[in-house]
Amino acid sequence: MTRSELRGFALAGGCAYAVDLALFGWLRGPLGWDPLTAKALSFVAGCSVAYAGNALGTYRQRAADGTRAVVRARLRVRQYAVFFAVNVAGAVVQLLCLTASHYGLGLTSPRADTVSGAVVGMALATCLRFWGTRTLVFAPEGRRTSWTG
Repeated sequence: MTRSELRGFALAGGCAYAVDLALFGWLRGPLGWDPLTAKALSFVAGCSVAYAGNALGTYRQRAADGTRAVVRARLRVRQYAVFFAVNVAGAVVQLLCLTASHYGLGLTSPRADTVSGAVVGMALATCLRFWGTRTLVFAPEGRRTSWTG
């Protein structure tokens, strides 16, 4: 793991977090959506931003540069599917934090939902996402498993 890798992951994640948080706040606040639906939609938007940042930035050197365009396109689709699965696992962590706070503890204000889902949940989910992104999605060529490409 290099500092460059950590910086790139943090930058992509920071952009994704900003999209996730802003969209969640907008859907939950002015639009009045329920917290779980708002979180699910903001998650998908943030996940797409994070994948683009990692694939085109952080881990671009790990791409198979010498392969044909069709093979690269298939690899990207497969990578995105695995990336999305890793991020779904992270989202489950966030949703569990939000559910516990909102429905279990009765902390139902938009601020409490934001703290539980987008701060506490995000911090825990980030650890899982970093590990999964690094080891399952963008593993170095020699360490790739057959199902990740």
